[in-house]
Amino acid sequence: MKHDATRNAAYSVDCEDYVHVVEFNPFDSGDSGNLIAYGGNNYVVIGTCTFQEEEAAVEGIQYKALRKFHHGIRVDGIAWSPETRLDKLPPVVKFCTSAADFRIRLFTSDLRDKNEYKVFEGHSDFINGVVFAPKEGQEIASVSDDHTCRIWDLEGGQTAHFVLRSPGMSVCWHPEETFKLMVAEKNGTIRFYDLVSHQAILSLESEQIPLMSAHWCLKNTFKVGAVAGNDWLIWDITQSSYPQEKRPVHLDRAFLFRWCSINENLFATTGYPGKMASQLQIHHLGHPQPILVGSVAVGSGLSWHRTLPLCAVGGDHKLLFWVTEI
Repeated sequence: MKHDATRNAAYSVDCEDYVHVVEFNPFDSGDSGNLIAYGGNNYVVIGTCTFQEEEAAVEGIQYKALRKFHHGIRVDGIAWSPETRLDKLPPVVKFCTSAADFRIRLFTSDLRDKNEYKVFEGHSDFINGVVFAPKEGQEIASVSDDHTCRIWDLEGGQTAHFVLRSPGMSVCWHPEETFKLMVAEKNGTIRFYDLVSHQAILSLESEQIPLMSAHWCLKNTFKVGAVAGNDWLIWDITQSSYPQEKRPVHLDRAFLFRWCSINENLFATTGYPGKMASQLQIHHLGHPQPILVGSVAVGSGLSWHRTLPLCAVGGDHKLLFWVTEI
């Protein structure tokens, strides 16, 4: 099946700032739309979006901005809390950010009068990954160029601290077994930690560097994916500590890897932001070539919709959305 997989975004939303990071809420927040957050140089914007793939009455995309949070510094990462609920009275919106000043900020809002944030200090270099514990949302994990992974409570206290052998690039919590944490390092090693014993229990090796991004597959937690050098790599942790599959994808080095939320064979990768080559590629493990190449010259951030085969990328004053047919 030979066809041109390159295509423009299916939908886009104009933004008032360059978008450095975008995140769909991965949790069911009980809302009528889908919560999405994006971060720029000074702000975080929270909104909802509904797509025609979900509701026939919608033409294309229906986007509504709910609130803009002043951030005052470039937003590098965003993580949603599972405590976020829009079907409560008052609603609860909770998320955290990592920023260019090496700090984490925890925001809590009712989208009306209550808008609070706390600042967590401890990292001494850029924070490359941040994530909430998926069940109760009472802890946050972060990894940094300072060669540490840190676990925080919601007051900013550190409950655990792991020393890494190279910069920490990605951190993921197991969706069910919340004492298991995956940490990916730039030197190509991915370790799984037991948060009860504070010991590493398993490690994977990419044999390629620099490893820039890794992700645990939520649909099949035996699968781990990553990008290192120009390649994507897939592990089956029941089989080997070395990748089962790998393939070169981005000539200018690969930057981000994310599994689709609803299909264990579907994932997306991006190249380095700002390069002129195509940035977004969507891959299916059953196909030798990318099934979609997004024609976007500038792109940063990458996130999959919770229930659709649809992913979002940030751009220059835009959010861009691609839909995959699976």
